[in-house]
Amino acid sequence: MAVKLWSLAGNRQKLDGGAMFGNAPRAMWSKWVKVESDNRIDLACRALLAEGLNGKRVLFETGIGAFFDPKLRERFGVTEDRHVLLDSLAELGLTDADIDVVVLSHLHFDHAGGLLAAWSEGQAARLLFPNATYVVSRSGFERAAAPHARDRASFIAGLPQLLRDSGRLELVDTTYTPALGQSVCFHFSNGHTPGLMLAELRGNPGLVFCADLIPGRPWVHVPVTMGYDRNAELLIDEKQTFLNEMLSRNTRLFFTHDPDCALASVQRDEKHRYSVADEHASLRAMPFVPV
Repeated sequence: MAVKLWSLAGNRQKLDGGAMFGNAPRAMWSKWVKVESDNRIDLACRALLAEGLNGKRVLFETGIGAFFDPKLRERFGVTEDRHVLLDSLAELGLTDADIDVVVLSHLHFDHAGGLLAAWSEGQAARLLFPNATYVVSRSGFERAAAPHARDRASFIAGLPQLLRDSGRLELVDTTYTPALGQSVCFHFSNGHTPGLMLAELRGNPGLVFCADLIPGRPWVHVPVTMGYDRNAELLIDEKQTFLNEMLSRNTRLFFTHDPDCALASVQRDEKHRYSVADEHASLRAMPFVPV
């Protein structure tokens, strides 16, 4: 039975371009993206919705959401003050209560903030998706619960405890997880953050949620990394292996942070340089046949 796929817009974010292209000079990366006067670049926080995957409605990531108070929202360049992902679900006639499984690649706030209700003065943080199983890698969850000083600001204080208290947390340290059976297989990466979990939907062609291993098209070029990556050399090695495997299996790349491209095919030239082709700005009930 065919699965249907949607790309869902979440809150957009503007971050410093130098931080996003850590080892590349502005003279290079300013050719790849539009740069604003304050050196920030526009980033999407895009989710993937799969209808009928293992008989369930599955949401891959939740974006940054609207959980920040106004001061932090401005600091981190969050564009909208409403919870855009909920609006995107509503356009499909859905609410957060209609989601059966939420898969998080990791718990940095720009990927997991959408788990929380929009900020309201005097109100405690509250989890959304009341009927969903939350799927997170075990080592990624452990990092969020006890972060290093270098990346503590990237996590949401209290979120790991909220997930534990829900009684619906499923921690993953193998290729498959009970909530999704063998409809999704997971790859793990540690260069960006410990336990980054990349979800692959096996098909012909297949699809993989690249998360922050490859945030968007410019980062498909293997040497390009972010200043946010904890171990850039490890990430480059992981990316090389990952792209080679995805290319060999005809697996397309789904980008969460690329403002203009949701999905693309990967290709490699005679110099073994990777790039993309067959780009899709969005997915709207795209048929997907699992294998």
